[in-house]
Amino acid sequence: MSGNSEREPVFESASSADQDAGLRLNSGPPGPYAPGVTPTPVVPYAPGVTPPSAGLFSPGGSQDFASTPAQKKAAAGTIETELEPNTKKASEHADDSTGSAQKGFEGWDTAAGLKKVADTWDQQVKTLMGRLAGEKSALRGASGLFTQNDTGLGNQFLSQSKLNGL
Repeated sequence: MSGNSEREPVFESASSADQDAGLRLNSGPPGPYAPGVTPTPVVPYAPGVTPPSAGLFSPGGSQDFASTPAQKKAAAGTIETELEPNTKKASEHADDSTGSAQKGFEGWDTAAGLKKVADTWDQQVKTLMGRLAGEKSALRGASGLFTQNDTGLGNQFLSQSKLNGL
């Protein structure tokens, strides 16, 4: 710019490469670095789902996160009767659809890409099914573990107490 207060004219003949560079430099998600732009708040719940008003460690929240043996049994049953079969069914559907698409692109690089995606998907489903089975098992065994811990600690205190046997 010159020393005077008037602006220098902008030339309309700027190359498209210069324009593209400007667009790339100014693109990206808005954030605290973009003046005058307020980021959209992130909502960790699905639309229509109301988040709990206070959590376990929130002031005024429940001070007890315990669940009954019946609740643990029901949760394990839900995993067994709903989550595991529905996850398996969804996985098989995705495998079928991806397999059909892969056949349609046979001989193209897209087919190899679809195979890689399908292999990754299968591994993720296998991991998820393992986690579901582990959670189900943990829920079913939790009540017994608490009882065993209480009984074991009680026996330990009885054997170490000087009052025992008086």
